[in-house]
Amino acid sequence: MDFVAGAIGGVCGVAVGYPLDTVKVRIQTEAKYTSIWHCIRDTYSQERVFLTSPTEVAKVRLQTQAQAQTQQRRPSASCTSVAPALCPAPNACLEPNPKYRGPLHCLVTVAREEGLRGLYKGSSALLLREGHSFATYFLSYAMLCEWLTPAGHSQPDVLGVLVAGGCAGVLAWAVATPMDVIKSRLQADGQGQQRYRGLLHCVVTSVREEGPRVLFKGLTLNCCRAFPVNMVVFVAYEAVLRLTQRLFT
Repeated sequence: MDFVAGAIGGVCGVAVGYPLDTVKVRIQTEAKYTSIWHCIRDTYSQERVFLTSPTEVAKVRLQTQAQAQTQQRRPSASCTSVAPALCPAPNACLEPNPKYRGPLHCLVTVAREEGLRGLYKGSSALLLREGHSFATYFLSYAMLCEWLTPAGHSQPDVLGVLVAGGCAGVLAWAVATPMDVIKSRLQADGQGQQRYRGLLHCVVTSVREEGPRVLFKGLTLNCCRAFPVNMVVFVAYEAVLRLTQRLFT
């Protein structure tokens, strides 16, 4: 039942946090955004924010493909310097169709164009992100639950679970953000010319071009997103566990 409760909690958390996750990935991979609100406004005006999240690579590619298309469809010299009547075709400068039509199509396209290695882009950064962040996550949740449990009770109440889950999520993302930035950049790489040769090259290039602050892009948004998401995750998890205990005892 721990597995089932965890799965339900995870699904609820993704449903709550995915829109802000899209904004987070775009802030981390696009230098043009000056603030969280700038990114939200631009994304909403262009796409009204879609919701899909199959795997990390497909998720990041789907989240960033609209921005890649915007850069690619900027008017070329051939369409700006030539008289309108001489422009080759009426649709030549119009917006292209999306490269990826959905998560499965994205995975198949990445595998075909970049090989199976393309599906594992950013896996080293992902492993480095998950190790210490999950250790922080579960340790802080357990400690906060113990601290917030009323005297004479074995478990915290709903408010205690909400606070413990939210705080644990914030702490986990606070230590995970630097590797999360690198993961997002490696996984978005490949839409057009490939920039990064690997994790270390991505770190060095990003810091050299944008300064050390680049490693903390999206930190504020990660923490703001983490609190409500992990409140929902742990409340759903604890609720399912307590429900099943009542049903089977």
